Amino acid sequence: MNIVINGRHLEITPALRDYAEEKARKFDRYLSQISEAVVTLSVQKYRHKAEVLLKANGVLIQAEAVTGEIYSAIDAVSEKLERQVKKFKEKMTSRRHKEKAEAGEAAETEAEGPKIIKIKRFEMKPMSPDEAAMQMDLLDKGFFVFTNDQSGLINVIYRRNDGDFGLIEPKIT
Repeated sequence: MNIVINGRHLEITPALRDYAEEKARKFDRYLSQISEAVVTLSVQKYRHKAEVLLKANGVLIQAEAVTGEIYSAIDAVSEKLERQVKKFKEKMTSRRHKEKAEAGEAAETEAEGPKIIKIKRFEMKPMSPDEAAMQMDLLDKGFFVFTNDQSGLINVIYRRNDGDFGLIEPKIT
């Protein structure tokens, strides 16, 4: 991991650099793919500010903290980043587990295929589409399969989202 430490209105002493690098390196144990950590330390009157930007696999994780002392600002920003990195890692692992589970379920259904679990048989008397719509309403169903009395072919009538009906008729070629 490449660590860059910048100072604004503040001289970066070797002790300060070592302390900031030590805090930045601890994020390697949470995310091994961190390519760069940019630490910016600044002073404005009596406020000491620490900003850290972690770049990991195209993801940017950033935090900042302001306190009365520079070392405590580094500690505070480190704690904030630790929470963010843990949250990010949990999100990534839960997403990975979800994808694996979905892939496993898809593989199971592909291997087994859909199963017929119930068979219904009933007599189909030929009827008009209007009569089929009435039957569907009486049965309180979303669709109804019937034999069209004019063509003699199997048709399906269904209820559309707008409340009207749709009719599916086979086309003989």
